Amino acid sequence: MSHPKKAHSSTSHTVLTGTFVCAWCGLTVSAAAGDGTRRNHCPSCLHSQHVLDHVEGGPSDCHGRMSPISIAVLRTGDWMVVHRCVRCDELTSNPVCADDNQLILMRMAVRPLAQPPFPLEVFGEL
Repeated sequence: MSHPKKAHSSTSHTVLTGTFVCAWCGLTVSAAAGDGTRRNHCPSCLHSQHVLDHVEGGPSDCHGRMSPISIAVLRTGDWMVVHRCVRCDELTSNPVCADDNQLILMRMAVRPLAQPPFPLEVFGEL
């Protein structure tokens, strides 16, 4: 994923410009989400690329594809996409953008309920 360029406008806020190509589906994606925040994942398939090493805090030399594996909900109610790098297994989380694929988000959110790690028959015995 290429880093977006920051362009200063005549007002006091910073506008992000630039695009990147999704490492999974090949879609050309704007680095700015619809609400003007920075986007680091594809709104269509939710995949990303490992460009920052969050453990060390610097640039990553891995550059592996980050696969969306789950949804986390913060205490504020904000949703985060949890990604895992397919090369180094690092986990990261990134805010859900308003124009992200809602079907994929819901599939990830309900997956633990649809595929629990234990037999559902256990509830009948309680």
